[in-house]
Amino acid sequence: MEKILDIIEAIAHEKNISQEHALEAFTQALQNTAKKLTTFTSNFEVIINKDTKTYSVNKVITVVADGDSQLFAKVGKEPNIETIESDAFISLSEAKEFDDSIEIGDELKEEFILEEHGRTASANLFKELEYHIQRRIEQDLFEKYREKVGSVMLGTVNRIDADNNTHVEIGELKGILSLRNRIKGEKFKRGDSIRALLRYVSVDPQYGLFLELTRTSPKFLESLMALEVPEIADDVVEIVNSARIPGERAKIALKTDQMNVDPIGAAVGVKGVRINAVSQELNGENIDCIDYSPIPEVFITRALSPAITQSIKVNANDKKAIISITNDQKAKAIGKSGINIRLASMLTGYTIELSEVEGIAERQVDSSKNEVEKTTDTTALADLFK
Repeated sequence: MEKILDIIEAIAHEKNISQEHALEAFTQALQNTAKKLTTFTSNFEVIINKDTKTYSVNKVITVVADGDSQLFAKVGKEPNIETIESDAFISLSEAKEFDDSIEIGDELKEEFILEEHGRTASANLFKELEYHIQRRIEQDLFEKYREKVGSVMLGTVNRIDADNNTHVEIGELKGILSLRNRIKGEKFKRGDSIRALLRYVSVDPQYGLFLELTRTSPKFLESLMALEVPEIADDVVEIVNSARIPGERAKIALKTDQMNVDPIGAAVGVKGVRINAVSQELNGENIDCIDYSPIPEVFITRALSPAITQSIKVNANDKKAIISITNDQKAKAIGKSGINIRLASMLTGYTIELSEVEGIAERQVDSSKNEVEKTTDTTALADLFK
């Protein structure tokens, strides 16, 4: 007995799981092995003494009323269902043959010794223990990485399969970056180091336990900004919302409650070093930083930059905004293939409609005309020195 428990402790250390989890797996393995050696309807309890490093297995029989339905169990699948007598329960009348003081709900326990069942018991126990230890390892890994959902993971590309899924090695697990979660135009090869956002942890019959990764989510942009901008990581600057068309353009709304901090300047960095680092990670994606405002009219106007708007009418109930804009600014507001107005709508949560008005928003003044002639006459200053 002591030798088996020492082996369990060694397995826990080798597999990097806690001794409690290893003992839970051992307990389940003992119960399943005992059922295989008797009947599946039997109930067993396992008692482990950590101080003496001993264990015992008891068969438990519960006393129920005469005629109780629990005395019988159904086995098989339709239409071949059979009813058999369950050995996990005993009627009160039968139990009183052993002890007149027994009542309904009492439990009769009988020690079950695995060693008496020879090699069959040993082989079954080994298989059960191996199975439950592996399930516990997977459960621990699942819990470990589930806590990291929404964070950026760093991994190494292992292979690209026939469906263009990128398989990435991340710690003890493998991550899968599917084609739809990859930025358009990105190409990876074996051995490349990549960063991606962990969407969720999943179990699949084909891949087993794996991590689904993405590089197209707006949350990936936000996480990268937090890594590059200390003010965002320290919650000095807050990311209110973000919108992306992966690989092309993105808008991110920022705000701060500290008067001496410029959220846009902090995000961009000196000479754009911070925002450029994020853009480079996103395959050259252009990133517009927007100063957030709780006033919808102001926020939507800023989100449409670089276009200059004339007026705006907002319906907060319908989440709709009608913007008056001149012809020379309309193309800027819409953007290439409608990217700018789509991003502005995604960022603000408003449906944006453009209403064209006459005139132009900007007029370039010819500096060669109306130039004020400079004078060299200083006599007008003479009175100042009297």
